[in-house]
Amino acid sequence: MAYDLFGPADALLRELGAEHIRHPGGTLLTHLHRVRDRLATWNARPALQLAGLCHAFYGTDGFPRPLLPLDRRAELRAAIAEEAEAIVYLYASCDRAATYPALTTPTGPFHDRFTGRTHTPAPALRRDFAELTAANELDLAAEDPVFRDRHGPALLALFTRFRPLLSRPAWEDCTALLPGP
Repeated sequence: MAYDLFGPADALLRELGAEHIRHPGGTLLTHLHRVRDRLATWNARPALQLAGLCHAFYGTDGFPRPLLPLDRRAELRAAIAEEAEAIVYLYASCDRAATYPALTTPTGPFHDRFTGRTHTPAPALRRDFAELTAANELDLAAEDPVFRDRHGPALLALFTRFRPLLSRPAWEDCTALLPGP
């Protein structure tokens, strides 16, 4: 695998110890590479692939171990550029319980767990968020059969709601990998 475009991000991940953090299916670094690879197979544009590789930098609602504090966002921005870093921030900032129900509604509020504020992301950013969410969760389901059995039906229901935001390859991957109810 060549990660030419991804080299600076990969170097920063290694510098911050991602290859030593345990994660389902190995380490956080291997998970992040798999998420980026899954997005690539879905023909995601480079900025979204970079966001997939870096989606855990600030921690997430489901993985609260940040690699960088928010006051160091400029370091990630320097490695992956502004567009990709904005996707990473959006993904990390999501209060899932408050945001997921209205994500497909164009004016639905997006709840930022860091600031406590709500905002309305543009449709393209909502699509990026949904694709990244699917790529992340599908990697966990592919790597951990217990996770897939326990959470697969709920994830399929979630991604069925997200379907208007998902690319065709992402949706096909969801239905191929996740068990129905």
